[in-house]
Amino acid sequence: MRMLQTIIASFALLIAVASAQTANVSAKPLTDSDIQLLRSDVQADKNTIIAHTMQFSDAESTAFWPVYRDYARDQQAIGDQRLQLIKDYAQNYDSLDDAKAKDMMQRAINIDQKNLSLRQDYWPKFTKALGAKRAAKFYQVDNRITLLINLELTSAIPLIP
Repeated sequence: MRMLQTIIASFALLIAVASAQTANVSAKPLTDSDIQLLRSDVQADKNTIIAHTMQFSDAESTAFWPVYRDYARDQQAIGDQRLQLIKDYAQNYDSLDDAKAKDMMQRAINIDQKNLSLRQDYWPKFTKALGAKRAAKFYQVDNRITLLINLELTSAIPLIP
C-alpha cells in the first residue's frame, strides 16, 4: 500500500509540474517532446501500479501484458485527442464564444465515448487473459488511475470565463 501511495504521489507531482509550467507565463512552455516524456513516465508508473496491485501469476502475466500494451496504445491515441482539445481550449480561452464552446464540448463528449468504447472492446480480451473476476479488478485499478490523472488535469484547467 505504501508503494501505491508513493507512486500516486509521483503522478500528482508529474502533473503538478506540467501544469505549473504551463500556468506560469514566465516558465518555458512544454514542448511536444516534453509532453511525450511525461507521458512515458506516467505509463511506466501505471505499469508499476498495475503489476504491484494485481500480483500476476506467471501465466496471467504472459497473457495480460500483450493485451495491455495494445490497450495502452489505444488509450494514448484517445489521449492525443484529449491533449489537442486542451491545447485548443488554452489557445481560445480568452476569445471563447458559444460556437467554439459547443464544438469543444462535443469533442469532449466524443472523447469520453471513445474511452468507454475502448473499455468495452477490450473487456473480452482481458477476461480471456485473466478471467472475469481478475479482469474486473484490473478495470478497477485502471479506472482509479484514470480518475486520479483526470482530477489532476481538471484541477489545473480553469473554468470557462
